[in-house]
Parts: sequence; structure tokens; C-alpha cells
Amino acid sequence: MVDIQTVSIVIASAGVFAASIYYILQIRHQNRMRQTDLVMKLYSQFSSLEFQKVWYEVLKREAKDYYDYEKKYGFTEYSAIDIFFEGIGILLKRKLIDIELVDDMFTTPVKWTWEKMKDITLEWRKVRKAPEIGEWLEYVYNEMQKREQRK
Repeated sequence: MVDIQTVSIVIASAGVFAASIYYILQIRHQNRMRQTDLVMKLYSQFSSLEFQKVWYEVLKREAKDYYDYEKKYGFTEYSAIDIFFEGIGILLKRKLIDIELVDDMFTTPVKWTWEKMKDITLEWRKVRKAPEIGEWLEYVYNEMQKREQRK
């Protein structure tokens, strides 16, 4: 009788253990799918014709400094581009998206954008006394540089 009870307890415990493992694997899979879906939505926005036109326009602009840029172009398009990449940076910092996925999909755009906007952004921070301007774009860029150095 004791042996049957022991076997029943072992079988029940194994079933609970297997169900727990299955549940954990399903949650991990769902998290990966959510991250992938989120990054694909970002990529869809990034690849839209409207965004691409604005981004390309910003990348080809030339200015001596912040004041020259502001006078020639204003900051509407610049801000739109910055806000997009800021969103990626915040999601990355909070570990809601994976650096590998972001790096695979946005390496070149992040690099081109930060390297083009860096001087104006750093000056904009000083002029506006707002050190948070462009901080998350810079964060993504730095994280990708760290990842590249580790390879």
C-alpha cells in the first residue's frame, strides 16, 4: 500500500513538474513573439515611405552648428527622427526588446543617425539646458558599439 502511494505521489509530482516546465517555455516563447512583433512594428514604421523621406532629408542636411541648423531647417523633422530612435532606446534599456534583434535590424540606421546628429544634439542639450535630448538614441548607439567590440 505504501509503495502505491509513493508511486502515485512521484507520478503526480512529475506531472506538476512537467506542466511547470511547459508553462515556463510557453511564457518565454510568448515573450520572444511579443518582442519580435514590437520590433517588426517599429521596422514597419521605419521602412514607411514617409519616414524614409524625412530620415533621408535629415541625414543629408549640412549645418555649421545648432543655430545654423535651427535657422536653415528648424527641428520638426529632426525631432521626428530622434523620437523614433529614442523609443527604441527606452525599450532596449528596460529590456523590453533584445539588443541582438535591434542590432540586426537597425545597426546601420542607428549608426548613421547618431553620427550625423551627434554634434547638433550635444549642442542642443546645452542650449536648451536639457541633457535628456537624444539620450536614448545615444544609448542605443553606445550599446551597439559595445556589442560590436565584444564580437
